[in-house]
Amino acid sequence: MDLLTALLKVLEVATEGIHVVDEHGVTVVYNKAASEFDGLLPEEVLGKHILEVFPSLSHDSSTLLRVLKTGVPEIAKQQTFTNYKGKTITTINSTYPITDGDTIIGACEISTDITRIKEMAERIADLSQELRSKEHAEKPGVTRAKSKISRKFFTVDDIVGQSAVMRDVKRQVVQVARTQSNVLVWGETGTGKELVVQAIHSASDRADAPFVAQNCAALPEGLLEGLVFGTSKGGFTGAQDRPGLLELASGGTLYLDEIDSMPLGLQAKLLRVIQDKRVRRIGDVRERPVDVRIIGSTSMPPRQAVEQGLLRPDLYFRLAVVEIGLPPLRKRQEDIPLLVSHFLRKHGRGKTISVSPEVMSAFLTYDWPGNVRELEHAIEGSLAFLKGDTIEPAHIPPTVRGITATTGLNKGSIRSLLKNHEKTAIEEALRQGGSVSQAARILGIPRQTLQYRMKIHGIKSPRSRDKG
Repeated sequence: MDLLTALLKVLEVATEGIHVVDEHGVTVVYNKAASEFDGLLPEEVLGKHILEVFPSLSHDSSTLLRVLKTGVPEIAKQQTFTNYKGKTITTINSTYPITDGDTIIGACEISTDITRIKEMAERIADLSQELRSKEHAEKPGVTRAKSKISRKFFTVDDIVGQSAVMRDVKRQVVQVARTQSNVLVWGETGTGKELVVQAIHSASDRADAPFVAQNCAALPEGLLEGLVFGTSKGGFTGAQDRPGLLELASGGTLYLDEIDSMPLGLQAKLLRVIQDKRVRRIGDVRERPVDVRIIGSTSMPPRQAVEQGLLRPDLYFRLAVVEIGLPPLRKRQEDIPLLVSHFLRKHGRGKTISVSPEVMSAFLTYDWPGNVRELEHAIEGSLAFLKGDTIEPAHIPPTVRGITATTGLNKGSIRSLLKNHEKTAIEEALRQGGSVSQAARILGIPRQTLQYRMKIHGIKSPRSRDKG
């Protein structure tokens, strides 16, 4: 097999659409994926000028023809067009010039079809608009306590935790909810950022207004821009008059998750909306007033996102009027028993289910890289295998039990050594401190955690021993 034959076979099995034109804009390569995306047979495209096949495009709107003219690659650009059969297609394209020395002899475009994704996003936006219209049509006078909208979202009472750091988070939620300030929430994946954001909305005077959430990393730039800012008919091929999320959330709260994944150009547009309280849809000249509270979130410290060039400094300072940091689960281990009880009630289907001391010990010693979400999934998964009413070590994931593929010691040897060492350390701390509170300080762990560990090891408190 020669090199050309091999290359053609690779082009045919590629899942991305590949479209190559010569220096005149005539198609010379058009693979199977591109054919399926566009709904056209290869023989309907090969040997024809691109504007003959896609009459809705022009020399300015066609990425292939633009790159032919400029010689400058265009990366991850959204393009919506209609083929000569009347089918409208939306793709994300990366287009590159093909050169021979300093001469441009063609252009190559690699495409991913996002027509279905775009249609779904637009349908979601339409449904949101319909829901909002229905809410506005309802009779006024509904109190917040009885609001159907408010009951759909988490409140501050849904934030599980009695550790000092979580009590502080709850206090911040209540305080910031009383203001109109924009907020930036940050924390590792699985720490409960959206729960906190919804609690802020529910406790605010915007609770009866819309709450709209969008993950900024979930959509390509062009689609995200249209979804957030809205589109105007004629703004680009196939565009319809649609309000964006900023308009749909007006009067309420717009939550932009992973805002540091939003392209910097869109961050600049968002900053303008925050400053002017007006939004301009794509392709429109009219600016529309919006009254929306914007809450953003990041999975890394926001200043780190700024330093890495992921978050514009000016947008950071506009959003971080109030900044709430959520601790990883490993930094609030005393909340684990409460969370376990909460998730057992949530997923236990009305049954009274408990966890064995060994399981709770594993939960308290595991570092939970996936945080609260990982804990919930571990409990939910264990219930799927549970036949009795107590979750045992065999029911929970091996990683949580501390079992790895490289363990080479005798079964239970490390666990036994650690257990004995822990018991000795607790007994020594109790002897030195004279009380549970002082022993907890010596060991550097919360009193609640120490009491639980004492129960596991059958250790009585100093006062109990004195009474005996």
